[in-house]
Amino acid sequence: MSAEPEWETHPVTPDRFEDFADVINKNRRQTHCWCLSHRLTVGEIGELGGDADDQREQAMRALCEREHPPGVVTYLDGEPVGWCNIGPRVEITRLARSKLMLATDDLPVWSIVCLVVRSGYRKRGVTRHLIEGAVDYAGANGAPAIEAHPVDPQGRMDLTMAFVGTRAMFERNGFEVVGTTGATASKMPRLTMRRTLLG
Repeated sequence: MSAEPEWETHPVTPDRFEDFADVINKNRRQTHCWCLSHRLTVGEIGELGGDADDQREQAMRALCEREHPPGVVTYLDGEPVGWCNIGPRVEITRLARSKLMLATDDLPVWSIVCLVVRSGYRKRGVTRHLIEGAVDYAGANGAPAIEAHPVDPQGRMDLTMAFVGTRAMFERNGFEVVGTTGATASKMPRLTMRRTLLG
């Protein structure tokens, strides 16, 4: 009999940066978004990354050194296979300032910005472990609830927008729809889904 797969999820601290990069930017292209475009303003990226050619990479490295690293990496049998960009909503400038994805209430939620499954590992249950690992990370840091803003596709979804996730994906991890937003992805409205941890 084959051994059960071993899953682990860890915050992307500086020592795990290369694992994160293997998931989202295997070829280390400097023009890649480095999972910053939906998190920080252009000005913040410049402040964190300086004038270097690899400004975006350096900005992401700087985020990994903060008290709340900007997400988690999921491993399957020791291999990095998934990435979830998550943090306190107030620390995610683009979201906190959004006129389309307004705060649900005054609860200091943590927010999931995006999910990425490494090429070659799709349809192997990565997202379930990835979301649960992100929830555990947020909970361990005192988050009272976690929110996400997925869509609810009726059929196949445009893979370029798949990073927002789907309603079914989050429902499998205990999230419930608590509202809608003014934002869209692949011309579909983005929902607000929440999983409450404390209260």
